[in-house]
Amino acid sequence: MNSPRQLSLAVELDDQATFDNFYAPRGTPQHLASLVLQDERQYYCFLIGAEGSGLSHLLQAACQRTALGRNAGAVYLPLADLADYPATDILEGLESATMVCLDDLQLVADKPDWQEPLFHFFNRCRDAKTKLVIAAHEVPDHLGVILPDLLSRLKSGVALQMQQYKNDDQRRLLQHRASVRGLYLSDEVAVFLLNRLPRNTSDLMAALATLDGASLQEQRRLTLPFVKSVLAL
Repeated sequence: MNSPRQLSLAVELDDQATFDNFYAPRGTPQHLASLVLQDERQYYCFLIGAEGSGLSHLLQAACQRTALGRNAGAVYLPLADLADYPATDILEGLESATMVCLDDLQLVADKPDWQEPLFHFFNRCRDAKTKLVIAAHEVPDHLGVILPDLLSRLKSGVALQMQQYKNDDQRRLLQHRASVRGLYLSDEVAVFLLNRLPRNTSDLMAALATLDGASLQEQRRLTLPFVKSVLAL
C-alpha cells in the first residue's frame, strides 16, 4: 500500500499534547472523549467545542499515541493552516493512514469545493476502516453543509460536545500542566496568570512553557514576583 503523499506535510505535533497531561476530570465530556479516541472499536468520532475547550489537544494526543505506540501513521490536519489548498490535494490517499484527525472543520465545511471531496474521503475511510476524528466549533447541522450525503455522514457516529473550562477548571488545568512539567504552581500564582493573560489554552500554555524554561535556567520557584518578572506582567 502506498503511503499518502500528505504524510510529508510539515505539520508538527505539540509534544505536550498527550492524553497523560490532558486535564479531563472524570465524568466530563473531555474525559469521555479521551476514552473514545483511544478505543480501537470506534472508527469515527465528531468532537464539538469552543476555542480553548481542548479539541486540538485531544486530536494531537490521539496522533501522538498512535505515532509513538502500536499504530504508526496517524495524520493530524489543522485546517486553519490548510484551508486555502484544494481539498482533493489535501485528502487524496489519506485513507491509507491508520488515523486521520481533521481539526477546525468549520473553516471549510461550507465551501462547495470541499464538500464533495470530504464526502468521498469519508466513504474511503469507512471502507478502509481508517479511524476518522473530526473537530469543529459547531454541531454538523450548523456548519453550513449543503450536500445532504455529507451531512448524513458527519452525523453518523459518536458526537461529543466539550464543555468550556470555567474559572476553577482553568486554574486546575494550569496547575495540572505545571505539575506534569515538575513545577509547583500555587493558587495565588495560577489566579494571577488567569487574571492577566488571555484566557485561551494556547496562550496560557505558552506562558507556562516560558516560565518552565526560566525556572530551570535560574533554578527558581514560580513565586509571584518571579512570574511577574519573567512575563513582564
